Amino acid sequence: MSTGKKKGLGRGLSALFGDQTPIKNETKNKAIDMVAISELTRNPYQPRQIFNEVKLEELSQSIKKNGIIQPIAVRQNKSNSEKYEIVAGERRWLAAQRAGLHEIPVNILDLSDVESLEVAIVENVQRDDLSPIEEARGYKRLSDEFKYDHDSISKLMSKSRSHISNTLRLLTLPSDVIVMLEEGTLTSGQARPLIGLVNASAIAEEIVTKNYSARKVEYLVKSKKNSNSNKRNQDANLIKTQERIEKILGLKINILNKKNNSGRILIEYKNLEQFELISDLLTKR
Repeated sequence: MSTGKKKGLGRGLSALFGDQTPIKNETKNKAIDMVAISELTRNPYQPRQIFNEVKLEELSQSIKKNGIIQPIAVRQNKSNSEKYEIVAGERRWLAAQRAGLHEIPVNILDLSDVESLEVAIVENVQRDDLSPIEEARGYKRLSDEFKYDHDSISKLMSKSRSHISNTLRLLTLPSDVIVMLEEGTLTSGQARPLIGLVNASAIAEEIVTKNYSARKVEYLVKSKKNSNSNKRNQDANLIKTQERIEKILGLKINILNKKNNSGRILIEYKNLEQFELISDLLTKR
């Protein structure tokens, strides 16, 4: 974990962004009134990649009418001393451009790379602005680039360790399921039970199509796991027999064999034509 001094995170983001009494001198922050919009650049550590267009337009209209009430937090751009890198407030910066503003209020902060990432993640998570995947990628950067363990991230974000671990595990889902999470068509509660499943993509499509609740998803996944487990536990010869009958009939067959070798053979049909085929086969002499 980074050993650099934390500059205000412990007091909350509002202290950093100028909503409360200014931070003491040890934070090395220097507030200035206005800078040109063109002098600001995106934060490479910004975890949020997708901005809601409707909300962005609403904010733009509000800024056009009322201006920017809360200053944008920035730090000096390392590669260009004449520009500032946004630490928090990128959405306000984008909305201000749409509103036609040429200058915006900022607070200049003296932050390291890791502190810039910390502030960006904390600010977005506290305001519920990140998708589960963006949140997970932010935590992953803290882990991969700055050597934070799950406990350290948990303390920084004021989240449980299990929340951090479960959020990071979402990144192991198939890419198409991750896209659903990013777009908001799938929630983390719906997606979490799919982690580690071979057929996660197919189940995700079913969840979205049928609008299953998170609880329904857990039940669905559990039933599918039990079904697969039962099939694996069946006698190999029984499975071969079932597959041979299915091939002959062209219909789905399920053989349920008990320990005493009694059981049932279930034949599924989808329409009247298939029913008549089964009927003819069973009554044929």
